[in-house]
Amino acid sequence: MDRDYQGAYGAGAGGGGGGGYDGGYRRSMGRRPITDYGSSMVQWMRNRRPRHKGGMLLEMERPSPSYIVDMLPPAAKPQSAADTIPSKHLHSSLNKIKHPVNIVRWTPEGRRLLTGSSSGEFTLWNGMGFNFETIMQAHDSAVRAATYSHSDDWLVSADQDGVVKYWQPNFNNVKAIQAHNDPIRDLAFSPNDSKFVTACDDSSLKIFDFSGGIEESTLSGHNWDAKSVDWHPTKGLIVSGSKDHQVKLWDPRTGRCLTTLHGHKNTISKTAFEPTRGQLLATCARDQTARIFDLRMMRDICLLRGHEKDISTLTWHPFHVSLLTTGGSDGSIFHYLLDEPNSPPGTVPSIPPYDTSDPTNAPAQTIHPAHRLQHAHDFAVWSLSWHPLGHILASGSNDRVTRFWTRARPGETDCFNDRYHIGEAAAEAQGTWDRRGGRRLMREEEEQEMEDEADGLVDQKMPPKQPVLPGIPGLTAPLQKDGTSVGGAQMRLPGTGGAPVCS
Repeated sequence: MDRDYQGAYGAGAGGGGGGGYDGGYRRSMGRRPITDYGSSMVQWMRNRRPRHKGGMLLEMERPSPSYIVDMLPPAAKPQSAADTIPSKHLHSSLNKIKHPVNIVRWTPEGRRLLTGSSSGEFTLWNGMGFNFETIMQAHDSAVRAATYSHSDDWLVSADQDGVVKYWQPNFNNVKAIQAHNDPIRDLAFSPNDSKFVTACDDSSLKIFDFSGGIEESTLSGHNWDAKSVDWHPTKGLIVSGSKDHQVKLWDPRTGRCLTTLHGHKNTISKTAFEPTRGQLLATCARDQTARIFDLRMMRDICLLRGHEKDISTLTWHPFHVSLLTTGGSDGSIFHYLLDEPNSPPGTVPSIPPYDTSDPTNAPAQTIHPAHRLQHAHDFAVWSLSWHPLGHILASGSNDRVTRFWTRARPGETDCFNDRYHIGEAAAEAQGTWDRRGGRRLMREEEEQEMEDEADGLVDQKMPPKQPVLPGIPGLTAPLQKDGTSVGGAQMRLPGTGGAPVCS
């Protein structure tokens, strides 16, 4: 659950006339939103009961602010995906030097969000306060893909030049390999982390041995750029999507194409297996649709409509099998519930293939969004990532902004009329958005991020090298303000034959 706490430089700290340890002035900042999930987790652990069949739940969450303390994490309500839809904007994070954000990934423990930009930089944002933590030059060209291993011990990233790099959790780069000569668009780990697969603009997929960084096999079969790849969470099965409008399933042991799924009419932008049960496959393309395939039937069972522009990415919820989120090239973010068609008024809901007399040949069920963030970003959404606990969604966009979204609190309705839902003009007309005040707030947030980034870069600098006494490690020689030794000449040690101090 999210709570608003006073920021580090809020009204109660840092205001007034002088303030810092160096006597410098620091202006007063507004409230910074803090999302604290600790109380919700403790509430669940204290009060959870075995889920007996037919058991009664006497007290339920109701739409009143007094029930905020009773909010439970998504893992506590696996059958209530609608309660987890992130409809509220929390924070927008920007770098000092802005670049399009190509990749957003939560760290495995959920304390930080990693973003990769077109400048080749990694940026870490705090997972609760959303403030800047650190930045580093990870690649020499644009970061195009990044993923954590299932063991949470390794991060693998790929860039525009076809270079793959291995990173430890502390972001120590231990290896770099030239995997391709063209841009790598996506990569994925095998279930046991012993191998990973890459998708490249040269239309090929390559499987590498992780420990040795050696190419083991090449999967050839696409007729154009390979744009997406994913490895099944438990099986030896790889899926890839290409610019040739085809989705292919591969056997990684033999390198053979098992089948080709023809459902889209334009470039495939993202393919992803459902991570919880592994029975479903989601694909999206530039034909403004997304499709859900059942691997047991090898056919599409759901057709997701609603986007007015191309769909650029999608992601599954970590706990709710029926919750899928898509990002569009127009900056919109839509949330779909696969067990609720949400048909527009005046239309007849379609029937799931499972409920027909001929499931093999029945048409796919049409699903419309359960919730729309029509103005989530100004430009294309390139990447989406759920927090490991499933309560926060992070989005990275071509508008150079990283945004955080969460579910609305009980009784909260103002968030549905903000500028991200209805646009700036309509929100300003309704009084839920002040254009002048919003710009001032965004300018203050940018200045705060610039201060945080400057402080972080100062903290990363190595301390200056001090002159040391020979033979006595750790003991420095006294210096004057101009950098010379005491007395204006080099300091000499008695009894050492006049040996000067080495610097």
